[in-house]
Amino acid sequence: MVKTKTKNQKKARTSANHVAEETYGAVPHTFVFNRGQIGKNVGQLIVDFRKVMQPYTAESLKVRKKNVLKDFVSIAGPLGVTHFVMFSKTPTSVNMRVARLPKGPTLHFKIVEYSLVKDVVSALKKHRMHEQQFTHHPLLILNNFGSSGMHIKLMATMFQNMFPSINVHKVNLNNIKRCVLLNYKPESEEIEFRHYSLKVVPVGMSRGVKKLMQERFPNMNKLEDISELLIKGANLSESEAEQDGDHNITELPQAYSGRGNMASQQSAVRLTEIGPRMTLKLSKIEEGMGGGNILYHSVITKTEEEIKEILKRKEVQLKAKQERRKNQEQNVALKKEQKEKNKLKSLEGIKRKRAEDDSEVEDPGVQDDRVRVDSDDEVEYYRQAVGQEPDEDMFPGAKRRRMRDKSNESANKGKQFPGKPPYKDKHGKSPKRNGPGADRTVKTGNPQKPWKKFGDSDKRFSKQGKPGDRTFTKKRPGGPERFGKNKFNSDKTYSKKNKDGKFKPKGQGGKPAFEKPAGGKKGFKQRKQNG
Repeated sequence: MVKTKTKNQKKARTSANHVAEETYGAVPHTFVFNRGQIGKNVGQLIVDFRKVMQPYTAESLKVRKKNVLKDFVSIAGPLGVTHFVMFSKTPTSVNMRVARLPKGPTLHFKIVEYSLVKDVVSALKKHRMHEQQFTHHPLLILNNFGSSGMHIKLMATMFQNMFPSINVHKVNLNNIKRCVLLNYKPESEEIEFRHYSLKVVPVGMSRGVKKLMQERFPNMNKLEDISELLIKGANLSESEAEQDGDHNITELPQAYSGRGNMASQQSAVRLTEIGPRMTLKLSKIEEGMGGGNILYHSVITKTEEEIKEILKRKEVQLKAKQERRKNQEQNVALKKEQKEKNKLKSLEGIKRKRAEDDSEVEDPGVQDDRVRVDSDDEVEYYRQAVGQEPDEDMFPGAKRRRMRDKSNESANKGKQFPGKPPYKDKHGKSPKRNGPGADRTVKTGNPQKPWKKFGDSDKRFSKQGKPGDRTFTKKRPGGPERFGKNKFNSDKTYSKKNKDGKFKPKGQGGKPAFEKPAGGKKGFKQRKQNG
């Protein structure tokens, strides 16, 4: 069976998580990213520096080309980020900026030299670097930062606030596995950045005894006596001999991880560099996040008058910026107010239109309950419906409703399709249907004669043309075709007579035409006698 947790265990776990969250939120956090185009080596340097700042940094922070500094500032507050470390590259140098959120200052450094982790580790014979070392923050060591100069003190304060502070009375030594050393050189005004791994070993034991303490049996084939195993430095080469001294031997206040490291016993602290390695030089310090006053510059120096002039110019720029922002806010407010007015106006128009539509709709069931219309309105209604002036005593109370019902029925009978006005001719009268052709008269507006029986000579087969145009009648039974194809289905057609009285054939054929007999026209008797 799976054992369930007791109430005390659940309370202890909840309180431990609460304390861990408070502790995690109280320590400083850092964003390490690049600005602009960088090379492959600088990109690897950013990855190595994130390794130094673990665990209180974003290990997999993704930076896009379109991201600006305001994007990082906007998300830094909710995530509890307190510092930015920004790397950039120019054709002549590699630079690093360290900024304190949210209002600065910003320190600009020039990276004189740097070495990556892979370069440092490859130069060592034995390196000590494992993932458990990066579960806790490193120990910060500052050297030679006590010299005079406000810029030096500001640098020291900035670096101290980037790493969590340590309470010497409550710290657990087993959590300290790494250290970061910053050494300031007053002669060259450069800062050496080094990253080391810590190892604590007991002092006063031979190598053989240490192996026995580590549950490892030493090789004694070259020993003549067991006493040689306890003698310090016996049978060891000069390179294998451990060179400890007063510089790294201390008395441990607590028991440290590793066999033989007991409290109140002397042990040696050994450092192994794991990288990266950098040489930094301060170039300038400015207020804010990259847009404030210059507090310190290593190359350019300005007098008090120049500084005052710069401050006045910036004040004018800030005032102009505030005025522009104020005008923009006023314009936005006016546009919003005008939009609301237009919205209310349109809503009132819609309501008014709906009310008018509702008043125009007729409900047959409530006609008897409506208020009586005045006599003037009834006379006008009769005048519009009938087209004549009513008599004086024509509208008693009983007849009035009857007339209204009759007028409604007549209006419903003559109602046209919605959206299509009734057709009327040029005299203002509706057309009469005399036969099947009346529909065409309604559509076209041209008067059409009534249809006759089949075979009538007046029946037309085409649309009515203009005066003077020729019309074509249907072929009579047994008669020849007068135009178009002849009875032999030939495509040859003939045009009008020319001056000689001959018919000229159309087309490309050149056959002789028919000639008119001499003597002009002859009657039937003359042709018979000649024939």
